[in-house]
Amino acid sequence: MKIVPSDLAKVQDDAAAAKRIAQRQHIVIRRQMPAQLPVIVFESLHPEVNPPVRATRGAAGYDVRACLKGRKVRVAGGGGELEVDAGPEGRLIMEPGVIALVPLGFRARLPDGYEAQLRVRSSIAFRKGLVLPNAPGTIDADYPDEWLVMMKNDSGSVVIIEHGERIAQVVLNRFEVLDWSAGSVGVSTDRKGGVGSTGRH
Repeated sequence: MKIVPSDLAKVQDDAAAAKRIAQRQHIVIRRQMPAQLPVIVFESLHPEVNPPVRATRGAAGYDVRACLKGRKVRVAGGGGELEVDAGPEGRLIMEPGVIALVPLGFRARLPDGYEAQLRVRSSIAFRKGLVLPNAPGTIDADYPDEWLVMMKNDSGSVVIIEHGERIAQVVLNRFEVLDWSAGSVGVSTDRKGGVGSTGRH
């Protein structure tokens, strides 16, 4: 088969066009590929403590567990602040109204620009009446010590937290750092007054 110059030029043009299409597709694919996500550095302080995990694929929070075996827990109540021994079995007994700093058995380093928000698990709040008085609790990226959950017994009866019990969730949140500038803050809308300024109902 004899190839004439016009046929050769057409083949070369087709090859060049195919190459350009492939290059454009490669660029689109590269642009669509997500950037590598930052990671959290996890350090277990007790042999049986593992990194927090999400219960389901769609869960926003990572479940964290109480680490209580052989631990002393700081609690505060009507009698002031003291330490309570959870014993070898790891059972923290909380009287009504008591606030406890429940240890989680690990520490972690968050990426810059992230915070960890602590929230009580809904089942713990519903079944035991435990709440987080500072909800959501914030753990900063540069917090260096063991992670703790501040829990209050808001029920009218004694509550027991067991070692290894899932007590809270960690939800990661990005934040911005902005500068503050001194100036005059005027009324920019028709809203006036403080609490309740938009009406009661």
